Order: sequence, then structure tokens, then C-alpha cells
Amino acid sequence: MSEYRPAEIEPKWQQYWLENKTFRTDDNDRDRPKYYVLDMFPYPSSSGLHVGHPEGYTATDILARHKRMIGYNVLHPIGWDAFGLPAEQYAIKTGTHPRKTTNQNIDGFRRQLQALGFSYDWDREVNTTDPAYFRWTQWIFLKLYEQGLAYEASVPVNWCPELGTVLANEEVIDGKSEVGGFPVERKPMRQWMLKITAYAERLLQDLEELDWSESIKEMQRNWIGKSEGANVVFPMKTDGTAPEETIEVFTTRPDTLFGATYMVLAPEHPLVDRVTTDAQKQAVANYRETAARKTDLDRTDLNKDKTGVFTGAYGINPVNNEEIPVWIADYVMMSYGTGAIMAVPGHDERDWEFARKYELPIVEVVKGGDVTKEAYVDSNEGICVNSANNEVSINDLPVPEARKVITEWLEQKGLGKYAVTYKLRDWLFSRQRYWGEPFPVIHVDGKPKPLPEDHLPITLPELDDFEPTKTGEPPLAKAGEWVNTTDPETGKPAIRETNTMPQWAGSCWYYLRYISPDYEQGPVDPEKEKYWMPVDLYVGGAEHAVLHLLYARFWHKVLFDIGVVSTKEPFKRLVNQGMILGELEFTAYKDADGRYLPVDRNGMSEELERVKLEEKDVEKRGDRFVIKGTDTVVDARSFKMSKSRGNVINPDDVVEKYGADALRLYEMFMGPLEQVKPWSMQGVEGVYRFLKRVWRLIMDQESDTVNQAVARSVNSDGSPVVEPDRAQLKILHETIKKVTDDIEGHRFNTAISALMIFTNEAMKWDVRPVEVLKPFLLILSPFAPHLAEELWEKLGVLTNEVSPDAAETEGTTHRSGRTLAYEPWPEYREELLQADSKTYAVQVNGKVRGQIEVPSERAAEKDFVLDAARNEPAVSRHLDKGRVVKEIFVPNRVINFVVK
Repeated sequence: MSEYRPAEIEPKWQQYWLENKTFRTDDNDRDRPKYYVLDMFPYPSSSGLHVGHPEGYTATDILARHKRMIGYNVLHPIGWDAFGLPAEQYAIKTGTHPRKTTNQNIDGFRRQLQALGFSYDWDREVNTTDPAYFRWTQWIFLKLYEQGLAYEASVPVNWCPELGTVLANEEVIDGKSEVGGFPVERKPMRQWMLKITAYAERLLQDLEELDWSESIKEMQRNWIGKSEGANVVFPMKTDGTAPEETIEVFTTRPDTLFGATYMVLAPEHPLVDRVTTDAQKQAVANYRETAARKTDLDRTDLNKDKTGVFTGAYGINPVNNEEIPVWIADYVMMSYGTGAIMAVPGHDERDWEFARKYELPIVEVVKGGDVTKEAYVDSNEGICVNSANNEVSINDLPVPEARKVITEWLEQKGLGKYAVTYKLRDWLFSRQRYWGEPFPVIHVDGKPKPLPEDHLPITLPELDDFEPTKTGEPPLAKAGEWVNTTDPETGKPAIRETNTMPQWAGSCWYYLRYISPDYEQGPVDPEKEKYWMPVDLYVGGAEHAVLHLLYARFWHKVLFDIGVVSTKEPFKRLVNQGMILGELEFTAYKDADGRYLPVDRNGMSEELERVKLEEKDVEKRGDRFVIKGTDTVVDARSFKMSKSRGNVINPDDVVEKYGADALRLYEMFMGPLEQVKPWSMQGVEGVYRFLKRVWRLIMDQESDTVNQAVARSVNSDGSPVVEPDRAQLKILHETIKKVTDDIEGHRFNTAISALMIFTNEAMKWDVRPVEVLKPFLLILSPFAPHLAEELWEKLGVLTNEVSPDAAETEGTTHRSGRTLAYEPWPEYREELLQADSKTYAVQVNGKVRGQIEVPSERAAEKDFVLDAARNEPAVSRHLDKGRVVKEIFVPNRVINFVVK
């Protein structure tokens, strides 16, 4: 092998690592510090990996390899989040069982990951569809049930008849399913719910302990949506014959009660049926039917037109006893607060728009704006007005003080009390699908009953028909023999739960199963859990910033409360890698006469012809692109990779042409890990050229041996001929320091730049000492492990640490029989970072007249440096022209002679 051939090198080392279990984690080695680095495990789709996957995986692999070399016990596992709707839809279309499709997809993903050289401990591989795994998912559900955190309820859900399943709000876009684009309707159905709301405050407060980006924390805070205020009771107006009714309202602004001029109930509010007058019943019924077809996201869209219907009923404002009309409107959600609001149009934009539309009163109660023209919403620090009755006045009080005063008055009068509420809703935890974890629940005498733990796992029945039913019954309802069973405790007839768990279930706790994948007494071995948890670094896409992380944190806190885990939080540090976009696309614009117009002049005209250009047709000028040979600016932008756009990059194609090391290196060289970045095949080619240069740095181009520049550095017995000179040691130790600091700071792109700089310098050396090249290969190895292993082996043969026969047949890399994966990481020496000499520019009367070099160790000695400066011929000529009246010396910076 005379040239760099990754197609030969990489499979060799991948096979060696697998056969020798190089990256198997030793659970018994607990004297060393631990490092648990975790990737968000993938859903194994039929399309395989895309180039966005390896970005995060490469980053964690670099860190894992580095940590091993600095002495950490590293846990770096991988597995499969394998339940999910796509496999079930494929089964419906083709009749292929989802299990078969899933296993085929997993095989494909595993092959791709192993071909990229990731240092996973493959003995810990988990699969959420494996009964040995979901047995413990079901066990955790039973614990949730025992704690009162799992319950059945009839709730309005997003039902997709075509898919035959309930969809989460996030899976519905503009009233259609995200998968397939099928119509979605709102429908009340029996569902399993998890009471995540019971943990809302802890989920909020414990964010402060986490080393996560502030933006991710804020997304979680907003999703939890804590609000402090008061629950206020509004009596209903009655004619004296009907039972007295009240409406309880949660408000964050009790100081604005005097400005409440109407009330709004959620269409689902149980009071609607009781208070609606006969005259309004039909209008209310029609409106409720329309609202039922909307998703929660549609209903709460701030940009949509506000609609509502008057119920005919009136409430009594408790602070001024005024009658205010009661409406229903779909922007009020039953799941938030009490499902009823008091409307203060003077100080809320939504209420103001609604009041103007339906000609309802608008009253100013906080000074500062003109509520006849718009709501005055900058009112949190304002002064209250028009807010007094015979017993209490908050006029002239600042808003914060007014809130306290009016809340205390409400509590004294029994009309309200201080309250906290959250936007977070209980988690809808069931799906009408086949391909999911069965619930460990039966129904006896019409009531749910958990199955005993010794009945786990409850496995899926074999079905040939995966079609959803048109009535909403899940596919499992078709498995009559499986559904109809007996209660193991009483012997009574029982019916199995036919809903399945959502895909979120398996991903809520997989990080624990990696710790002890074969443990039979629980989801995780307690002793190993205490050693490995929490996860030190968790890396994945920002699209999981809310739901997956929130659900996993919730389950972990429940497991903490029942003593299964020892930490309050699962993930100590979180990093979200940026999205990789498709390659830059270039578009020019032509007018009707065929002339190209600069992109900044075309405006929004639809009449202009859009012309797609190739990369060869444009050139970069400053921060813009122009048509080559012209000044015409073109539109240059990258788009999210998608099949429909035709800009998806398959990592297999990149590996086939350039090798896995080139793909790994390029994805880290593109830019900061957390940034959004466009793909560029030219960039891949550039990194590939660097790797070929590293190969030539050590290897001869005509034979399968090291080149003469390397060979000349050692004797036949492997001992060094010459020691590295100071310049060689200086750049080596500069590179070690830079790469070490950058890996620890996740600045992988600049670490690679340092490796490139070293290589360029080392290529100039007539003699390339092995003592310099070996440390270089060690710091290269986390980034390009295959190439580093191969070259390490070649140097081992040269220095007699590896016999040629062993290298040829076994692939061992040095005398200990291990790969370089566990070699100690090189440490830089501070004294070698210093230059041998210091250069001074010498000024005479402020003008530079020459320069001198002095030994670094004497560069701060004034007399020595000034004497050297005086004796510099170019300087002395100017000193001889007059008398030196002043000598200015600033150590390591300035020399200036003042001459008269």
C-alpha cells in the first residue's frame, strides 16, 4: 500500500476493535473517575443514517476516546428507539410484520455506525422492542400506577382516522397529520394519562442545577409555564329559581379585577350546559362543534381571528358587583387554570380585540395608555386607577403592591385566594397502534387493574392485519384470544388493555439500561447506577429540547422517589448539535429582456425568471456570491435536507469515496458544534487531502514502509538517531496544548486546524523524529482513529515495538497488545512553548531602524538587551549621528533611543 487507501485501512481496524472488544467498559474498575457520554439514540428508519446523525456521534466519540486516554473509565453506549409509526404504516401497506422491518433497519444502522469507527461498547446495545427491555418499561408504568401517577380519562384527542391513531399536538400541522398529511379531528376517547403535573414545580426548580444552555432551560420553563396569581370566585346571576352557580377563574393579575367587563369559558367547560339560555343553545352548540375539530395549537394561535359566542348568562364581578356577560371562545383551554378567564380588555391585547369585535366595555384600571385606541399592556409596574369599592381601594398603588392588597381582601371575604398554576398538562400516554409496548393492565368488571410483576413482559400478539379500525379501536382489539383473558388474582373474566404506549416510553429511561443491560432484578443494577449516574454529557438535536427531556426527567424523578436511582436529575450536561443543511444553492434572476439583476434589486417581483446556477458558475466576493466574471449578486442559501428537495447526503456515499475518517473530520471541521452549517462536498475533499498529507508525512509513496525522513530518525534497533530539535518540540507541544484545550472546550474545528498546521510544518522537515510523530498520532486519533491506528502500527514496526508479522496478521499496535486507544494522552510542557529567542524592533527617535534577536532567558535584562541594540550595525549608524539623551526599554516590547 503506497497511497492512502481508507477502503483497506478502515475495515481492518473496525474488525479488530469489534473482535477484541476494544471499547468494552469495565464495570468493576471503579477506582478511576467515570465519564458517561451519551448520544440520543436513533429511531432506525428504513432510509438509514443521514449526515446529520454522525455530527453528534462524532463529537461524543472524540470525547470518549480522549477521556479514555487521560485515564477515565468511559461508558459510551448505543441502542435503538425502535417502536414507532413508520414501521406500522409499512406493515399496513405491505403486510410485512413491523418486527421484521425494524430488525432489518437496525441491522442497517448498526452497519453504518460501525463503518464510521465509533467507539461504542456494543455489548450494551439495547432495543426498545426487545421484550427483555420493555419488560422494565412496563414495570416502570406499574410503579407510576402504584404512585397514583397513571390514570384513565376520557379526553379530547387528535384522532386521525386514516392513521387509526391519536396524535400529539406536535404531530398535527394545520389540521393534518405530520406523517402523511391526513385530516385530523378532535374526538373524546378513553386514554391513559400520566400525572406529570404533580412534578411541575420540581421539574422547574431543578433546572437551575443543570449545565444546559440557557435557551434550552427557557424552553422547558415556558413549556411548564408557571403562573402565580389568584383564584377568584364569580357568582352567577340567577332569577332565584335555578340553583346558584359560580365560576372560578385563575388570574395572574388580580389587581385588574375592577377592569373585568366580561368572562370567557372554554367550550368544553361543564358549566356551559348549565348556564346557557334557551335562546343561545343552538349558537353555542354549533360553536362547540366547530371548536372540537380544532387542535390545541390551532385554538391558541395568537395570530388567528378571535371568535366566540354569548351564552346568554351573566356573572357578578365580586369587587364591584357589576353584571358581566359570559361567553365561550376556543382560545380558552379547559386544561389551563380553571378553564375560565375574566377578560380585562383595557390591558390585554387579545381581550381588547375580542371586546372591540363584539362591542363589549373597555375600562382602564392601570394608568399609562389610551385604552380607547389599544390595550395598555405595559402595565406590570404601573399605578392602579378606577379600582375601589366601599371596603377596599387599590387606587394610586403600584401594581405589585395592589396585587397583594386585593388578594388579601379576596381571601378575607371568601371570594378568592392566592394560587399557582402551570401550562403543563398531564401526559397523554396511549396510542391506538399495534407497534408499541402493551400496557400491563387488564379490565375486570369494567375497571382497570394492573397485572402482577411476575406476568411481565406482556408481549404483543401475532397479527396479520395491522389496519386501524374505523371506530377508533386499536388494532390489538382484533386479537380476540389475546384480548380476552382471566384475572390471575380472582379468576374472573378480564379484557386486556388494547392501547399501546407511545414511542416516548422506551426513550424515557434507556440511559439507565445501558448501565446494566442484562440485570434481571430491576431496570438497573443499584450499585452500578450509583457509580455511573448521572450522565456526564448528553448530545442530541435541539428538536428534543422540550418533550423528550421533560418526560425523561419526570420518569427519573419518580424512580428517584421510589429508590431506583440515586440522582435527582439524569443528564448533568446537555449539548445540542446544530443542524447540517444541504449544500449551498445559487439562484440568479432575469428580467423580461434576459438581463441578470442583482439579487438585492429584484424585490419581491414574481415576474422575474429564477435561474438555478451551478457552483462553477459563481465566485465568492467578500461575504456574497456573484456570477463569475460579473458584479451580479446571486441568492446563495442552504436548505434543510429533504428527499423532496433532492439535497440529502447519504454518509455511505461519502465513506465509499473518501473514507470514514474524512467524514468524521469534515463534520467537526465545518464549524462550532452547536451552529447550523451547510454541507459542502468541496469541504470533504479538502479534509481528505489533509488526511492524504498525514499519510505522506510518515509513509513512502512507492512502498509499504515509512519514508526516508522518518526512517532516518531511528537506528536499526529502533533507538533514536537524533533528538528532536527545539523548533520541532515547540510546535508539537503547541499543538498538544491547543488540541487538548479545544477538545475539552468542544471546539473541534479549531483543534483540527491546529493538527493541519502541525502537518504543514512537519512536512518541511528533512528528518521527522518518531518521538514527535507518535504524540501527534495520539492527538489525531480521536478525530481520525483508523488512520492514526494504521500509522501508529507502522511506527511500531519501525521501532521494533511490533513485529512485521504481528502487524500483518493480528493488527496489534504495540507491545502491550492493545490499540493506541488506551495509550496515555500526551502532556505538553510549558517550557517548550516558549521561543528560543526574542526579537526586538529597535527604534531611534521613534522610527524603527533595525531589529535584534536575544536569547529568551535574557530578554528582560535591560543592560544586556540595550548593549545588543547599540551594537546592531543598522542602529549604531543612527546613534553615531548625535548624542543619546534617553534610553527607553520596556521588557519584551520596546527599545527606543532618543538622540540629539
